[in-house]
Amino acid sequence: MQIDLQIDRQARPSLTEQICTAVRAAIADGRLLPGARLPSWRDLAAQLGVARGTVRLAYDRLADEQLIASAGAAGTYVAAARHAIHPTVPAVPAEQPSSLPGSPVGPAIFQLGVPALDVFPTKTWSRILVRAGRAAAARPVGYPDARGEATLRRELAASLALSRCISCVPAQIFVTTGYAGALGVALRVLQGDGTQCWMEEPGYPLARHALGLAGIHPVPVPVDSEGLDVAAGIAAAPTATLALVTAGQQAPLGYTLSLRRRLALFEWATRNNAWIIEDDYLGELQLKGRAAPALSSQDPAGRVLHIGTFSKTINPALRLGFLVVPQALVARVAELVGALAPAPAPLLQHAVAEFLRDGHFLRHLRHMKRVYAERRDLLCRYLTDAQIDHSVAGLAVLQPLPCGADDIGIARMARDAGLSPVPLSPWYGRPENAPAGLLLGVTNLPEDRVAECCRRLTDVIKRAQDGTRRRTVDTGSITLAP
Repeated sequence: MQIDLQIDRQARPSLTEQICTAVRAAIADGRLLPGARLPSWRDLAAQLGVARGTVRLAYDRLADEQLIASAGAAGTYVAAARHAIHPTVPAVPAEQPSSLPGSPVGPAIFQLGVPALDVFPTKTWSRILVRAGRAAAARPVGYPDARGEATLRRELAASLALSRCISCVPAQIFVTTGYAGALGVALRVLQGDGTQCWMEEPGYPLARHALGLAGIHPVPVPVDSEGLDVAAGIAAAPTATLALVTAGQQAPLGYTLSLRRRLALFEWATRNNAWIIEDDYLGELQLKGRAAPALSSQDPAGRVLHIGTFSKTINPALRLGFLVVPQALVARVAELVGALAPAPAPLLQHAVAEFLRDGHFLRHLRHMKRVYAERRDLLCRYLTDAQIDHSVAGLAVLQPLPCGADDIGIARMARDAGLSPVPLSPWYGRPENAPAGLLLGVTNLPEDRVAECCRRLTDVIKRAQDGTRRRTVDTGSITLAP
């Protein structure tokens, strides 16, 4: 409970009033939000060292003031309508996902990076979570393996061999807190502070930011239909010691790194004693044919560190990822994660392990790929019929905008229309090279409302362009005035 509850037995106000005052203040300034659960009066009494009746009386007074509400055995919560009781205190707005009127609450329309809510085997996953929770409660108390649970690492090794052609043993796999956790471990182990790293242009903005925080200078390397241009990377930064690539499906354009470029990248890494960090972004979700093999599966000299997550396939809220490292780095990574970055809680790891072991994951992948392909094709057909320029970009469709258009501003306006396209320009490290465009995610596109969604987006773009033209005319009139 985020309140400053200090009991002063010598103070003039009673202990009950001190508790009431502290809780009121926490609710008023937003430290206790609507719906926040309070400790039971028995637990709070034990923590404060006061009689249970004292806390119970305080809770009764707060309930009379309609600041808290009891749900019986389910506990006591902060009331949802506190701003109606204290109008001078601004209500903290809840973050709502963008959605069209009438749509169920869930991922936003055109949002990237979120798997389809309506195709996930929720009942199966719920049963697995319940079993994992019971098993976790029955296990002996102790510190879990910082590298990750052995059951999950075994299942990951088997799954990677099937789906990504990676030959590895469980000892090479480290379970992490999502992609960010895996990238952080990799950058610490490789000790690239002060060095240069090839970064795809365009490329994942948060990865570029992470490199900067680690003291590594990201060097933009252009991407074409064959993926990262290795020759351009050598010309731009011949002494770089790192390369961060999305080989399976380039983020955000969706290109697959060609075999010719892969071999050139391996040759560069071997010659320069450099390392390659592979972000397996959407690698398993290639919608046409069999997914391209992971870069790590073709690594001849043990220079690739492979990062994968379950954010795009199960749920980003899991914050569960993994890092596969060459044998030469196993001991160093194990030492680092043991001291600084241990694996997340075992409960979710055991649940994911069962999801993999019992075949649910592969069945879910097949289902997602079929549904995503249908939704992407449906969107492309509409855009083609409407004569709107577009191109396929992995699990998104890229809609270019006119030169000089403010794609960030348009994306912001689109949120007010219940849509959430992603602007293209922030994916570029060099603003002068950044074309304007919108990335339209297809995973949660409502199939019966494609035309409506696209019309809403077209109206937003038109309003933004009309506003730009008006501002240009107004500015010109001021400039030409005597």
